[in-house]
Amino acid sequence: MFTPRRALILVAAFVAMAGSTLPAAQAADIPAPGEIVMSPNIQHVTNVPKPEALADIHTDMAFQGDYAYVGNYYGFSIYDIRRPKRTSLVSSVVCPGGQMDMSVYGDLLIGSVDSSRNDDSCASTSQSATVKESWEGIRIFDISDKANPKYIKSVETNCGSHTHTLVPDRRRQNVYIYVSSYSPNATYPDCQPPHDLISIIKVPLRNPTAATVIATPNLFPDGGNPGLPLPYPDGKSATTGCHDITAYPEKGIAAGACMGEGVLLDIRNPEQPRVTATVRDDVNFAFWHSATFNNSGTKVIFTDELGGGTRATCNEAIGPTKGANAYYDIVNGQLAFKGYFKIARHQADTENCVAHNGSLIPVKGRDIMVQAWYQGGISVVDFTDSAHPQEIAYFERGPDSTAPALSGGFWSAYYYNGYIYGSDFNLGLDVLKINDPRTNRANGVKMSSLNAQTQTSYPEHGHGHDH
Repeated sequence: MFTPRRALILVAAFVAMAGSTLPAAQAADIPAPGEIVMSPNIQHVTNVPKPEALADIHTDMAFQGDYAYVGNYYGFSIYDIRRPKRTSLVSSVVCPGGQMDMSVYGDLLIGSVDSSRNDDSCASTSQSATVKESWEGIRIFDISDKANPKYIKSVETNCGSHTHTLVPDRRRQNVYIYVSSYSPNATYPDCQPPHDLISIIKVPLRNPTAATVIATPNLFPDGGNPGLPLPYPDGKSATTGCHDITAYPEKGIAAGACMGEGVLLDIRNPEQPRVTATVRDDVNFAFWHSATFNNSGTKVIFTDELGGGTRATCNEAIGPTKGANAYYDIVNGQLAFKGYFKIARHQADTENCVAHNGSLIPVKGRDIMVQAWYQGGISVVDFTDSAHPQEIAYFERGPDSTAPALSGGFWSAYYYNGYIYGSDFNLGLDVLKINDPRTNRANGVKMSSLNAQTQTSYPEHGHGHDH
C-alpha cells in the first residue's frame, strides 16, 4: 500500500542529497501500527527483542568496548555488539527497581533506583516511601564477568535516584556519582521538602564497596522556580531537585535540567559543584528533563518532557515549541536562548511522544545529535546553527500495538562507533546505520566507552572520509 508517508520517503531522498531538511508529514500520514518508516539515509540493521527475563520496559543505555548495557525497570542486560549486525544478548540481571538509569566505568556498573523498595536486595518488593525502613538509591555491580555480573554495593540517597551522572576525578582514583532526585513529600521520612539538593557519592575505585554519600549540596538556596500550577499542557513544574545532570569533566562544567529551570555548574572541584548560571522558560517549557553540550562546550541543548512522557504531544494541537528541544549558546558564562526544535511528523493520539535522551554524532566542525522521541522515533538533528536546527534523518514505527496506549517508543538513542542504538520500551534494542555526507566522517571516530551524561570530547581534527 502506497501511503503518503512512503511518498515522503521518496521525495526525501532527493531533498537529503541537496542538504536541506526533510519535509514535515501531515496528521494523515501516520504509519500503520508497527510499520517502519525512515529517511533514505537510515538503514535498520537489526532488532534484538527484549529478554523474557525482564518483565518491564527498557530504559537507558551505556557502552563500553564491544558491549552495550541496556537498563530495564526489572534489571539490566548486556549485549555483544562487536558485530552490530549480529548484536546478541550476553546476560540479563533481574533486579527490580526502576528506572535503572545506568553508567559504566572500568569493571563497575552503576544503576539508579527511584522506586521505593522494602530493602536494597535484588529480591526486594515495592514498599511505600512513607515507611522509614524503605530503601532507594544507587546499586553498584561488578561486570568484569559479562556473563555473570555481581551485585556488590548499595548506597541509599535522599528521594532515591531518578538519574545519576559519573564524574571521574583527575587522578582516576575515584569516581563521583551525582544523584538527581526530586518530588519530596512531607509524609516521606527520607525525602522531606524542600529538596533543592543533589547527593554526591564517592566511589574509591580500588575499594568500590566503600562507596558512600559525602555531600548533599543545595543548588537552589532561593527555592528555585515555584512553577505555574496550570492545567496540562500549560502548567510549569516547580523546582524540587534535578531530573538530570550532564557533566563535561575535561572542561570542568556540567549542565543540569532541574524541573523548573536549567543550570550551568562549575565542577572543577567535583566534591563542591557550584551553580554559575540559571535560565527559565515559563512560556514553553513544562519540565526541564535533560541536557547535552556540543563538543566544544559552547552550547547546551535542554529537553522539555511535557506530559512526563505519557501523553501525545507531537501533534498540531500542542504545536512546535512545547515538548521540544531548546538550544542555548554559552555567552560570557551565561545561557543565551537561540531556538527550538521539535519533530514535524505528527503522531497518533495513542502515541506518547516528547523530546528525550540522545547524544552527539562526532563530526568534525559540525554539531549533530541523535535523539529519542518515544513513539516519535529517532531523529538526527544538525544544530550547528543553533538558531535554526534542522532534522537530517529519522526512523520511526507506527503506533506500538504490543502495549497499552501511550506506553511505548524509544527511551534513548545514542551513537557509538559507527552505529545508532535505540532502546525501545517494549520492542527491545534496535541498531541503525546512517549513511549521509554530513555524518559519514564520524565513522572514523572510535570511542572506548559512552556514558551519555558524562561527555568526553571527540577529536576536532576529524577522522575518516566524507564518502
